[in-house]
Amino acid sequence: MVAAAFIGPGTVTACTLAGVTFGYSLLWAMLLSVIATIVLQEMAARLGIITQKGLADVIREELRHPVIRYMVIGIILAAIVVGNAAYEAGNIGGATLGLEAILGGNFLFIYPYIIGVIAFTLLYLGSYKALEKVFISLVLVMSLSFLIAAIITKPDLEAVFRGLFMPSVPENSILTIMALVGTTVVPYNLFLHASLVSEKWKSASDLEYAKRDTLLSVGLGGLVSMAIIIAATAISSQEITNVFGLAKGLEPLFGKAARYFMGIGLFAAGITSAITAPLAAAYVANSCFGWKAGLKDLKFRLVWILILLIGVLSLSLDITPIEIIKFAQVANGILLPLIAIFLLWIVNKATVLGKYKNTIWHNIMSILIIGLVLVLGIKSIFTVLGVL
Repeated sequence: MVAAAFIGPGTVTACTLAGVTFGYSLLWAMLLSVIATIVLQEMAARLGIITQKGLADVIREELRHPVIRYMVIGIILAAIVVGNAAYEAGNIGGATLGLEAILGGNFLFIYPYIIGVIAFTLLYLGSYKALEKVFISLVLVMSLSFLIAAIITKPDLEAVFRGLFMPSVPENSILTIMALVGTTVVPYNLFLHASLVSEKWKSASDLEYAKRDTLLSVGLGGLVSMAIIIAATAISSQEITNVFGLAKGLEPLFGKAARYFMGIGLFAAGITSAITAPLAAAYVANSCFGWKAGLKDLKFRLVWILILLIGVLSLSLDITPIEIIKFAQVANGILLPLIAIFLLWIVNKATVLGKYKNTIWHNIMSILIIGLVLVLGIKSIFTVLGVL
């Protein structure tokens, strides 16, 4: 599920633009993002397994001052629940573009409803194991689709390795680098992961399995992102703005197969995000309000139904909640460094994690990453507010 949440239409679009505009030269930024994500997600998973609580639950318990506690919980609710509602139309829109690339645009108006019904059905079943199986299938389809599309373009392997391991910052690439890191290291995945691990693993003896699971899922997500950048490098046109444009742009060079592979990949990326975003919002609301509700409880279901409904209706009625999205971006910009700092603080507390608290190596890596997310958070807030 983490891999499924990792790759959404926003990530796919950022990777497409990076490849089209800067070729292989920004692959290092994606590699850096993957390393940062693995470190933060491993800490979130460890916290979830040892405490058997969601991240917001632990925040509520550990922040003793009521004003600070309510302020932080308010930011979390705004960033995750309101934010995911605003972004859900984009997730469903991504899956719609994928279907358009595969099936054509004759029934374009029906596609959002088809995706909404699929997402609703899978979430309503309320089975973690069923969701996991569906996500494994979709992630495999997505991975194969984008990897095959990258292979079809016959990339220059020497240039690929140079882009991965010899960092460079081409002119006008700073915002694209920010976008690559910002769409990879996202706060809602930390909340989702901390909650999901307690559904699957119940004791400290499972920590090694969770660690391997994190490495595999985030590593696979990073590989898929890099494959999109590599595929996009084959396009010389600067007019491509999303992966649907990339799918059409690859067709004259490499045949219809490239378009279908990209379309299938985008559909899988969109529909997985269309499911995980409402699920994450429901888990966060559950933790913030202390409901202790299960996947099949009414309160839990009402949250994800509302998020999904907002997404389908916004896309169907061609409504773009720009102000809400801007608000959510500012909230996320505040939340990401805040949660990273809190996570580092809490996983160093022996009273919470005992002997499973952070090592010195964990802390060194975490401090470097927090520095990165602080810069990203400040930059994203200033960009949204029009200061930069």
